[in-house]
Amino acid sequence: MEYETRLNNRHDETSEQDVFVNDVDTIGIDDGEAQRRRRKQVMIGGAIALLVIVAIAIALSLGKGGSAGVDGAEASQIPVVTVIVPGTESVVGGITASGTLAARQPLPVGSVGEGGQVSEVRVDEGDWVRKGQVLAVIDRSVQSQQAAAQAAQVQVARADAALAQSNLERALKLVDRGFISKADVDRLTSTRDAEVARVRVAEAQLRELNARNARLNILAPAGGLVLERNVEVGQVVSGGNTPLFLIAGGGEMELAALVGESELSRLAVGASAEVSPVGSDKTFSGQIWQLSPTIDETSRQGEARIALAYDRALRPGGFATAVMGTGGVSAPILPESAIQNDENGAYVFVVGKDNRVKRRGVKTGVVTGAGITITEGLTGDERVVLRAGGFLFDGDEVKPQRAGAAG
Repeated sequence: MEYETRLNNRHDETSEQDVFVNDVDTIGIDDGEAQRRRRKQVMIGGAIALLVIVAIAIALSLGKGGSAGVDGAEASQIPVVTVIVPGTESVVGGITASGTLAARQPLPVGSVGEGGQVSEVRVDEGDWVRKGQVLAVIDRSVQSQQAAAQAAQVQVARADAALAQSNLERALKLVDRGFISKADVDRLTSTRDAEVARVRVAEAQLRELNARNARLNILAPAGGLVLERNVEVGQVVSGGNTPLFLIAGGGEMELAALVGESELSRLAVGASAEVSPVGSDKTFSGQIWQLSPTIDETSRQGEARIALAYDRALRPGGFATAVMGTGGVSAPILPESAIQNDENGAYVFVVGKDNRVKRRGVKTGVVTGAGITITEGLTGDERVVLRAGGFLFDGDEVKPQRAGAAG
């Protein structure tokens, strides 16, 4: 019993020691790791509280003024564009067209005689000639001999006619004396008349040969400017061949401008035109002298032929642009920056009452110092986007600002 009592007492002492050790361990943990755990828990709790506060603030802001903030953000993204209201101005109407320069009255000149070998060319391209002037000479050595022979035949015929006339006159003096019968007088008269007729035939044949020889020369049918020379010395030519020369009658030129069907109806013969050849900084004044009576079925265009006085800068075959007057018109005028172009043609952006842009096709007219005339598509009362039209799309919302207004 005493042994068990001693064992129990030792066990109780051991238990008390264990409790004491545990208490010591607990005290050590509280001093180190436990404090760090508490600080960590405090930090986590603070973060959670902060998040709760932020969430409450956001909820309150969304409940009271959230929509206004979104609207403000959206409003800040709407582009500001400059617009103008062009109105209308009186301008001299005009139609711009292009075409090819040519001689107004082209005169092709070739050989009209029997032809032959060219022995001399007396003019060159760019020379001025007068009517009847010899342009080229064709060898006539054979024809000259024929003409000389015929001239001798004329002399023979005249001598025979003179002899017949003398015989007749002598016979008439002998009729009263009875030496010559009336029949002999009639015979001599007939002989004289035949010889006179032979003289006329010979003279006619000589004139024909001279005329043929004269036609061997190439002559200018009218005064003007030589545009082409297609013959050289030694060349053999004949009637009906390719023209040897091309002359612009009077040196006048013309521009055959191609004009659309609707625009052609607005032009009139006698209207003024300003022509600008490609590659030249000069402008030449002219007049419409003819309008095409027909329209090409394929291109739907006709010609307006503009007469131009001679100038060395006007070269036939060259390309030129013409502005033809159609009288005064009242139309809006826009700067070039307001007009856009694509495969569908020219267009502008018009700002509507809802401040949204709308594409509108236009047709341009003459270019003035103030801008480009709009002949179709605008009345002049619209708000037209002045710049940045290339960055807009049909239906975009914008903030319009009148040109010249303070920003």
